[in-house]
Amino acid sequence: MQFGIFSVGDIAPDPTTGYTQSEAERISNLVRIAQRADEVGLDVFALGEHHNPPFVPSSPPTLLAHIAALTKRIILSTSVTLITTNDPVKLAEDYAMLQHVAKGRLDLMVGRGNTVPVYPWFGKDIRQGVALALENYNLLHRLWREDVVDWEGSFRTPLQGFTSTPRPLDDVPPFVWHGSIRTPEIAEQAAYYGNGYFANNVLAPNFHFKPLVDFYRDRFEHYGHGRREDAIVGLGGQAFIAKRSQDAVAAFRPYFEEYPIFRGSSLDDYMARTPLSVGSPQEVIDKTLTFQEGFGDYQRQLFSLDGLALPVEVALEQVELLGTEVVPVLRAEMAARRAPGVPDAPTHASLVTAKYGDADPRQPRPNPNRGDNLSGASPYQDSDPDSPARFPLAA
Repeated sequence: MQFGIFSVGDIAPDPTTGYTQSEAERISNLVRIAQRADEVGLDVFALGEHHNPPFVPSSPPTLLAHIAALTKRIILSTSVTLITTNDPVKLAEDYAMLQHVAKGRLDLMVGRGNTVPVYPWFGKDIRQGVALALENYNLLHRLWREDVVDWEGSFRTPLQGFTSTPRPLDDVPPFVWHGSIRTPEIAEQAAYYGNGYFANNVLAPNFHFKPLVDFYRDRFEHYGHGRREDAIVGLGGQAFIAKRSQDAVAAFRPYFEEYPIFRGSSLDDYMARTPLSVGSPQEVIDKTLTFQEGFGDYQRQLFSLDGLALPVEVALEQVELLGTEVVPVLRAEMAARRAPGVPDAPTHASLVTAKYGDADPRQPRPNPNRGDNLSGASPYQDSDPDSPARFPLAA
């Protein structure tokens, strides 16, 4: 079981002081939070992608590469990468490069996001959102697994004899989670490929997403990847922790009730109706254990801890409490309740072992004179000779 945190990098005025972080401060503070997560033994730090104020993470690969250089063991991920408005060719390149920089400590969550205007900003039509998500991931999947790709679809120019560089580390692509809270087609795609499915278990009533998770599990088994219990499921969550529950509620109330999307809501009501966990470490543990009871055994639990204008020192304290007082108990309790044979979340090391066993991983070595992508038919010295790159002839 993996435990970690995710951030969307939002900025808002602190309701208790009126202070608003600058973009520079927020970016720097995200790095500090990721470092603290690594130091206290959390497994995952995930960063969202947004292209509009008041969010700062417009380029997750850039920031995650910097964090990779400053951390030792934590897995880096996204929450989410916009599969609809990013070019899958660029995604293949950027995240393969980041996988190398992070020495394999990388996986990826792809999804559509929740910002409507992002589609026209990147020249896309939101009415094609689901079709874009499906087609773009289908291409990304191939780009990471085939040295030479010929491809034609509906939403970008065709590819002929294309090689995405660099190849994934050890020729093993990053594990992919498909993030969705409303779309069966995305759960179906995750199941088809045997990828992970992530339901961001916030902003909705308790167990609201269980039908989608169950659908994904059923389809995972249908496609022959294993039992429905073997499906790779991740859940989001939101928490605020203090030694005493009344202190947690008192401290968090102004941040929650004054934040724009929650303004007019009651914190007490929201805590009762949704997965939001506010209280002592034991209360957060108890509520999180209900996720396992409701959704079944799962592989990854991520918490949002740093949003809603929380000062960075408070966010760092939240990470500390999660890593030292909540997660160790959750690890033991969830392991004790776990059904036999339920797999762990894939990691780079486990995927390398699954592909190669005890053999050495592939280390692709390019053939010469490929700079213009026109010379020679084989991009790598060990490329499949039955799949040469055939390019269009010059007029």
